[in-house]
Amino acid sequence: MNDPASPPEGTPPRLPTLAPDAHKGDAGRVLLLAGSATMPGAAVLAARAAQRAGAGLVAVGCLDRELLTVIPAAAPEAVLVDLAVREDGSEGALPADLRARLSNRRDHVRVAGPGLGNTARTRNLLERLLDLDDACPLVLDADGLNVLGDRPELLAERAGSGPLILTPHAGEAGRLLGRGIPREAEGRAAAAEELAGRSGAIVCLKGRGTVITDGDRTLVNASGNAGMATAGSGDVLAGILGAFLATAEADTAWTAFDAAVAGVWVHGRSGDMAAEGVGLRALIASDLIDHLPLALRTTG
Repeated sequence: MNDPASPPEGTPPRLPTLAPDAHKGDAGRVLLLAGSATMPGAAVLAARAAQRAGAGLVAVGCLDRELLTVIPAAAPEAVLVDLAVREDGSEGALPADLRARLSNRRDHVRVAGPGLGNTARTRNLLERLLDLDDACPLVLDADGLNVLGDRPELLAERAGSGPLILTPHAGEAGRLLGRGIPREAEGRAAAAEELAGRSGAIVCLKGRGTVITDGDRTLVNASGNAGMATAGSGDVLAGILGAFLATAEADTAWTAFDAAVAGVWVHGRSGDMAAEGVGLRALIASDLIDHLPLALRTTG
């Protein structure tokens, strides 16, 4: 196992750059497959976070009709992609032409999982995503991981060759590995490295001292606080990671591992700034987004 290492105090990671003549395509196009009729807020939080983290264009794939109403009011800058299946009572129903519709898009990154629900439809969606033979990077969070059960090796068999980032908390990582995740730093790092090795992904094992590893390199994040243990915080991180990963199209010196390290750091930095204003107990996920602009201005 690699020795966990934190970024030196006061030296946060570099952020992605944009040329002075950049357009929204250079800033990155992110497709979010998130939210559902009973959890629309996950899509809203992920979309707003991706926008505030610098994505040039954020599209939300709406699998339920309710999202077509909720998203415009909460994140008006987002583009809607209507993927809702109407008048089809079959479990796990998705548009018959979903593969073609996703393949024909020009997204730089796809983010899947927040608020989708651990359902047959989500399992069906993940299978379609893993079967796509393009190289579009993919961020998997929440139910995008839960539907895998204890088979992270399925991710290593992904048809495409683009970067893959996983963002499990300890419970999700435990289900994927089929065992409990230790609370101490060394055990958490070992679990994250095992998951990275079995899935072929960059793993961000969330929690105090989030572990970021690709199996060869391992870092322990130094920002963040206990107040961030609140519903929706992970949705915000997924949006930030999507935005940062999307900028690799324009910043050729920027890697997927850079995006993971910087995204986790900025997420925690936003939480620290939010906690200074509202306190640990009162902190909610929306506060992280509100503090993202200042966190970005003072990082990297």
